[in-house]
Amino acid sequence: MEIKKLALTDISQFVELIKVFEVVFEMKNFQMPPQAHLEKLLAKPDFMVFVAIQDEAVVAGLTIYTLEQYYATKPLAYIYDLAVKTALQRQGIGQQLIKAANAHCKALGYEEIFVQADKVDDYALDFYRKTQPTEEEDVSHFYYTLNND
Repeated sequence: MEIKKLALTDISQFVELIKVFEVVFEMKNFQMPPQAHLEKLLAKPDFMVFVAIQDEAVVAGLTIYTLEQYYATKPLAYIYDLAVKTALQRQGIGQQLIKAANAHCKALGYEEIFVQADKVDDYALDFYRKTQPTEEEDVSHFYYTLNND
């Protein structure tokens, strides 16, 4: 198993990871964004993608957005998505991804990495608890859908 941080030239592996997300998250009627959009994301210094590769195929990965703070000079990293192909779950791959992301962000001087999990998603909650987080908070997540019609 190879854990790798994607570079701009790794667009095909980014697409593979998005397809893993599509299956694991059971995304109905998903439409892959144009390749130019995905390349633009990979080129951004405040966006990171880590993948797990087995037998030359992407089997898992996570995406991270950087948040610059106004309370401190060190940035925060937000894990937006993390998924492992269903057949390979519970084998430590997700934990390896978290470990690699933590090491990378620590080396870059980030203050912390954080991730959200739905309170009703017992599997995700159990997984993140096993990754030895510093702290766990019980929060509610609010969102506002913006229809640009």
